[in-house]
Amino acid sequence: MQNSKIELYIQNLLPPVDQQIRDMELYASEHQVPIMEKTAISVMLSILKLHQPHHILEIGTAIGYSAIRMVKSLPDAKVVTVERDQERYEEAIRNIQNAKLENKITTLYGDAFDLIEDIKKHGPYDVLFIDAAKGQYQRFFESFEPLLSVKAVIITDNVLFKGLVVEENIESKRIRSLVRKIKQYNEWLMNHPHYETTIIPVGDGVAVSIKRGERE
Repeated sequence: MQNSKIELYIQNLLPPVDQQIRDMELYASEHQVPIMEKTAISVMLSILKLHQPHHILEIGTAIGYSAIRMVKSLPDAKVVTVERDQERYEEAIRNIQNAKLENKITTLYGDAFDLIEDIKKHGPYDVLFIDAAKGQYQRFFESFEPLLSVKAVIITDNVLFKGLVVEENIESKRIRSLVRKIKQYNEWLMNHPHYETTIIPVGDGVAVSIKRGERE
């Protein structure tokens, strides 16, 4: 993330993706839809292949890019994903239908906090993937962590926010406030009594949190 030449070098080493994924990446670029960066999703998919989850909860569907990538990489997994933006939700539904993955991906429309009971019905979950409103990351973690299985993994995207977490002078008041919330979340994560977290500086920064296990 900190070195764009290295990031591009790694991207160029990644194996090719199918036409639908390329079309979704192009759509996201043209319509300014935030999707997970290529190097970051490659790392996440590798982690998920090691973990072999059966049920994944994603907060922040966008156009269905991550959900489709996860299911295509993990044939035994099912994803429940939540999106509150109607236009993106409808585009996600189209993409999931085009991929013929309706039986693998359940897409819920609305605010995730209003849908907790509906989300709970599909659990417990082996993975929680947080990729929605950055200012709400800690609340997402605290609200949906109780729906996870014993050995679940929590993955959070965008925790380095284009490197702004290390910048001192940010002119925009809104961005400055958002950066402050992300930094608070990162510090909270790293000091969580029940989870060990590693922040991986790929893409826009990926945090991987796993339970610490029983203590003597």
